[in-house]
Amino acid sequence: MTPVFTHLKTAYQLLNEIQKENLLRFLTVALLYVLFCLTGCLEKKTPEKNLINSYTNIQYAKGFDIKYAADGSIEVTVKKPYPGAKEPLVYLLVPDSVHPPENPHTAIIPIPVKRIVCTSTTHIPLLDYLDQTNALVGFPGLDYISSPAMRKRIQKKEVTELGVDKNMDLERLITLKPDMVMAYLVAADFGQFRKVEELGIPVVINAEYLEPHPLGRAEWIKFMALFFGLRHKADSVFRHIESEYVVTRQLAMGASSRPVVMSGIMYRDTWFAPGGKNHGARLLADAGCTYVWEENDSEEILELSYEAMLESQQGHRLPTRTPGSS
Repeated sequence: MTPVFTHLKTAYQLLNEIQKENLLRFLTVALLYVLFCLTGCLEKKTPEKNLINSYTNIQYAKGFDIKYAADGSIEVTVKKPYPGAKEPLVYLLVPDSVHPPENPHTAIIPIPVKRIVCTSTTHIPLLDYLDQTNALVGFPGLDYISSPAMRKRIQKKEVTELGVDKNMDLERLITLKPDMVMAYLVAADFGQFRKVEELGIPVVINAEYLEPHPLGRAEWIKFMALFFGLRHKADSVFRHIESEYVVTRQLAMGASSRPVVMSGIMYRDTWFAPGGKNHGARLLADAGCTYVWEENDSEEILELSYEAMLESQQGHRLPTRTPGSS
C-alpha cells in the first residue's frame, strides 16, 4: 500500500501548480488512479512457489508431511497412500483469498471445506472431534457408522447413502455438491475415485490406517483439520487424546497379569489379523495384553489359514504369510 500514498503525495504537490480550471479534471484522474492502485492491492494473491515452513508438530504419524507458504497455502504430502506405494500423493490447499496456480503439478483443494464425503468409518470421529459433524453430506454404508452425533443426522436424512465401492452412485454424489471426497486405498487402483475426479470433485487419500502406532493414527486429525482451517483445534484435541492414552497405558503396565489375546476377522476361508508391528498389535500391548502374533514383524494385515487360526487358540505361535506371499 505504500506506493499508493507516495503517489498521493506527489499528486498533492502537483495540485499547487495546476490552474483552477483544470482542478476538477485532475481530481477525477487522481481518484481513478487511486482506485486502480487499491484494486491491485486487494487482488487475490498467487500461491507462493517456495513453501517456507514445515509443520514440525507431528510427533507419531509417519504418513504425511505439511508445509506452509507465506500466503496461507498449504502443501500436504501423503507419503504412502496405500500398501506398497512407491510414490507419494501431494495436495495443494489454497485459501479463498489466493489464486490457484495456472499449471499446477499437484491436486488443488480450495479451503476451507464446507461439505465433505468420507468413505471410511475411521474418518467420522475426526469430524466429530473437530466439531464438523454437520459437514458430512454423504457416505458409503451408513449402517456402519456408530457415532451418536452422526447417527442423529442419519436419522434426520441429513447424510446420504452412496453405495459401496463399484456400486457407488456417482449421480447421487454429484447432487450433494461436496467440496471434496476423503477416500482410502488398499491398492494402486483408484477405481471409482478416478471417475469422481473426472467429475471435477477433488479426492484426497487418507492413509491413517497404515500407521504403526495408535497415536500416529489418531494424529491424522491434524491432517483432516487442514481442510477446515482448524489446525490449532486439532493440536488441542490430539494433546488430550495423547494424555489419556499415556495415563491408560501406565495403568495397564501395572497389571499383575497379561491375558493372551487374538484379534482379526474371518472372510471366506482366510483369517485376517494385525501383524505384530501393526497399530492394532501395539494397542493390545499397551493395554496390557499378550498378542498371539506379537513376534511377527509386519506392520500390515496378516492372512492366515483357518487351521493356523485354530491352532493359535491353543497357545501356539505359527508361521504366517503376508499379502502377496506364497
